[in-house]
Amino acid sequence: MIDSKEQLQIAVKAADSKRAEDILALDVREVSLLADYFMICSANSERQMNAITEEIIDKEEENNYEVKRIEGKEGGKWILIDLGDLIVHVFHAPEREFYNLEKLWSDAPLVNISEWLD
Repeated sequence: MIDSKEQLQIAVKAADSKRAEDILALDVREVSLLADYFMICSANSERQMNAITEEIIDKEEENNYEVKRIEGKEGGKWILIDLGDLIVHVFHAPEREFYNLEKLWSDAPLVNISEWLD
């Protein structure tokens, strides 16, 4: 059985280890059929975005979670990692403000991830 909260913890720690900024997680179980959790984070460069993305993928796969799909890797502004019950959004900082997913999904409660961050 897939533990989506564990998946989220792995992704948060992986992103944090690559210095992702403004990491937040939304519990979308009550407001979306797409996933249990959305994780959103920012990076200051395309290189950092790729490093964060690769680290999340590596750590999830090490823990036997399947990466279903990755989108946007070539564009360098917004990368989406589909892990099934967890959708990770890695934004270039200015794009994150523009798309404002937090506002779009404002009905979803925030997950307290502070204990997972260094």
